[in-house]
Order: sequence, then structure tokens, then C-alpha cells
Amino acid sequence: MSACGLESKHENKHGNSHQPIHFALSQAPLSLDPRVATDAASERVIRLIYQPLVDFDQHFKPSPKLATWQMLSATEYLITLKSPRAAFHNQLPLNATDVKATYDAITQLANSPLSAEYANIQNIVVHDQDRLTFHLKQPDPHFVAKLIIGIMPKPLLEQQHDFARYPVGSGPLAFVEKNNKLILRRVADGQIIALSEVKDPTVRVLKLLRGETDLLQGELPAELVKYLQTKSEVTVKTSVGMNYSYLGLNTQDPVLSKLKVRQAIAHAIDRPALIEKVMVNHTRIAGAILPPEHYAGNASLAAYDYNPALAQQLLREAGVSLPLKLVYKTSTDAQRVRIATILQAQMRPAGIALEIRSLDWGTFFEDVQHGNFQLYGLTWVGIKTPEIYAKAFNTNSVPPNGFNRGRFSDMKLDSLLAKEDWQGATQRIHEQLPYIPLWYEGQFAVLNKKISNYAPKPDGNWDDLATISAYAD
Repeated sequence: MSACGLESKHENKHGNSHQPIHFALSQAPLSLDPRVATDAASERVIRLIYQPLVDFDQHFKPSPKLATWQMLSATEYLITLKSPRAAFHNQLPLNATDVKATYDAITQLANSPLSAEYANIQNIVVHDQDRLTFHLKQPDPHFVAKLIIGIMPKPLLEQQHDFARYPVGSGPLAFVEKNNKLILRRVADGQIIALSEVKDPTVRVLKLLRGETDLLQGELPAELVKYLQTKSEVTVKTSVGMNYSYLGLNTQDPVLSKLKVRQAIAHAIDRPALIEKVMVNHTRIAGAILPPEHYAGNASLAAYDYNPALAQQLLREAGVSLPLKLVYKTSTDAQRVRIATILQAQMRPAGIALEIRSLDWGTFFEDVQHGNFQLYGLTWVGIKTPEIYAKAFNTNSVPPNGFNRGRFSDMKLDSLLAKEDWQGATQRIHEQLPYIPLWYEGQFAVLNKKISNYAPKPDGNWDDLATISAYAD
């Protein structure tokens, strides 16, 4: 299928015709291989192309997707695939050997950021087409919550197929092609969905108003969202969000290793003003990675107030000469650069001179992964389990063994994490500030009036692309 033919009506396998639905993104997916993808856009598309064994329900608890499970012992989990189940998009049936091949491939892939996550798997035994058992090296009561990787076909894995560019899964959307756009076809009815990267937020809005795209979600300045709410030709849908935005710090840095300096930075940020200026409705000040309504949430964490005088006092007590010069790295996304610029202005009265370095996403994220930063800004997207605290802050979770990119080390926190004392751990993190908490982003989607059956999710996922529809012109 050619992308150039998408403007004409697409005739699907049922004989019905659909106009392609166009979705404009600020950042195109970087990889469509579930084993290596780390950016939010990739993970959101992967959820639609592939199916995992397990997903999460509205209470953040694991729930069956492709399979059910039974804990046979502390180190044995019997997995039973549901039947009937969808075949892979290349028409191969999906069975237990594909599940084993997928998880074996993760543990064997040297550059997979997930290798450490599944290093506890001793082996996987396939019993028949529908059943297999995971044997673990050590007991892990949260193991089921990790079975969220999209299942890939064993024959293609054996052939070293390029899943990053040509994904083959069994989810509701199938890959067609990627040239200047990522073209997906909905398996149920043949509806074509075209995802295109349009970095400039104003251009994305203009394309929507001109009818050149049908859907935008997230990554727009608040004033553009408010502007769109005045336009009768589009519909703006908003919801409370749970994705956690924060400032990461390199705690190995000679200055940032001092707690009082980290406290000063926390008191140098006026979160309510930032939210009012640049964020959409339903954005909430954050205390910890998981929101307070999560079963491991901590509603008792008090927000750090904006107090430039206290910040200066803390810096002096830390023996820092003012102004303290720090380098803040961010992506080139217009919204992120704007946040950085406001942070720079807010920190100035606190005695902090912030130098902003905006880098293309690939360079920026590589710097973050390798600890090449003083400060950076990012958002944790779609986090469901409290194990994130161990992955992000445990002394032994420095990449590639986890996501402790700031190289934070605190024996008291390690002890709390080992006991899974989430209340104590989040309190300790809040006190020690390996991250500076900002907010949980409110979610929004802006739709062409002809679009229906789509709404933003609290975690920002694009799951409704499986149901989205458009009225005929």
C-alpha cells in the first residue's frame, strides 16, 4: 500500500470505504520493537500493534490480556493462553512457543533496556500450544505485573526480523508502512490510521483547523488548547492525568550531591504559576512518581513551596557561591523549551543561574541514559507498579541495571525498598530529592468534529485508536 494514496478513500476487506484518520504527533515513534523501545510514542503504538500476556485494570492491578496465570510456588508461574485468540498479522497462529521466544529474546538481547527486568527468569518450559511455566531464580511476588511485553512471532525472531521498522504483532492495529508517515490498518474493519510527526505545535493546530489532520493529543501549550476550545470545528476532551513530570539531578555532581542544594532547587520552583501558564486543565502538583490514588500512593507528601529567600539561604548554608550556575538539558520540543525558560526565570531570584541546552530527542535521551547531565526534565509515562521506585532510585539500579540515571545512593532508602515499604520509601525520596517533583500532567485530545469514539486516557495512551471512527464527509 502506498502512503501517497491515503487521501482517496480506502476500500477495506469488508467492502466498506473509510477515509484515513490522520493523527499528528510532536514526536514520531523511534522503534516499534517491544524489546528496545523506551520513548512514549513508541510504547503507545506498540500497545496497539502487539498484545501482552497481562495489562492493568483501573485500580493499577494486573489483569489478564492474552493469558491467565496461576502461582504454583514462589518461583513458578503457570501461564495459560486464552482461546480463541487473534493470530499474528502475518496470519501465523500465536501459541506458547511465541511467548517463550519473546521473553528469551529479551534476556538474550544485549542492548535491550529490559534485560535486567527479566534477568530473574531461570527458564521457561512450554507444555503445549496454550500453556507454559516461568521458573524464576528468586521469588518475586510482582512477577505477573512484568508480563506486559508485546508477544512476537517465534519464526521472525529466529530470522532476526527487523521489528523496530517492520513490526508484526497480534494487536488491534497492524503495521502497513512507514515513510513520511506511519501507516496502520485496523484489523477489525480495515480502517487506516496515519500518524505523522509535526514538531511545531502551532503547525499541528493549523493542520487540524484546516482539516489536514483529525486528531491531536498532548504536547500543546495551554494557550493553544484554550484557543482550540473556542473553535466550533473541533472538540477538546480533557481528563485528569497520572504521568509524572520531574527534574532529574546528577547526584554524583559535586554541587548537586549536597542535599541543601537539592532542597534549594525544589524551593526555587513556583509550580502553581508554571501549571497556570503552560499546562492544561486537570494538571496536579505531584509528590511522588505514582499518584496519591494509586494503591502504593502517598497523599501525605507536602509540596515544596516557592520560597526564593529560603532557597538562597540553603545555598549559602551548603557553601555555594551565588549565583549557582547549573546546566539544564531538555528536548527541542517547544513546550519543553518553554517550561525550561520559565524555570530559568523562576530560579534567578533564588540565586540559581540556569543555562538551558535544548537537544534533539535522540541526543538528549542518550545523555540522560549515560548520566551526562546536571539537571534534566522528563516525564514518566504509563507507570503502573511501585517497583519503579527501586528501578529509579536503588543503589544497584544504575544503568544498564535500571533507571537510576542520577546515580543516587541512600542505604536507608535501599532498606525501605527491599521491605517494599512504599509509604516510607516515597517519604524518604521526597526528603532526599533525587528527583524534584513537578506535576501530573492533565490529559487532553483535540478532535475534528467528524471524529467519534476517542477520549484521552489518564496515562496518555492512544488505546482508543482501536475504536476511533469518522463520519463520512
